[in-house]
Amino acid sequence: MKIKSQRDFWSGLLFVIVGVAFAWGSLVHYSFGSSARPGPGYFPFGLGVLLAILGGAVLFKALTIESEGGQPIGSFAWRPLVIVVAAIVVFGFALPRLGLAITLPLLIIMSSMASDEFNWRDAILSSVVLTIGSWAIFVWGLSLVIPVWPTFIGA
Repeated sequence: MKIKSQRDFWSGLLFVIVGVAFAWGSLVHYSFGSSARPGPGYFPFGLGVLLAILGGAVLFKALTIESEGGQPIGSFAWRPLVIVVAAIVVFGFALPRLGLAITLPLLIIMSSMASDEFNWRDAILSSVVLTIGSWAIFVWGLSLVIPVWPTFIGA
């Protein structure tokens, strides 16, 4: 069998592997429950199965539909990967100390810098909108205990 699209093949295979791993992990580590009383493994199992089905569809497409030049996999984008992972690590360490009001804009601006189309105005606007939205949903709406302000302010 000939792979007709390298990109679709490898992304579909990755989707299937991650989906099966999540479905299997949810069955092994959590109780499944029933449809009437779902347990903690019910939702992750469903998402894992859906991800594996999606990956299977992408794999099928990669093996059956001819693409231009086989769509080879290009070079790996290391810079954006490192910047986004670093932003997530900084967010995890900074949230308890600096609060949501400073840490979330820091995460958004750092992640935005991974793009070749970075624009300060757009990054700051996104930071303001997402920070207010996150506060409204998680702190105000769901009453989650997330520090909003830095610990040195004490608000």
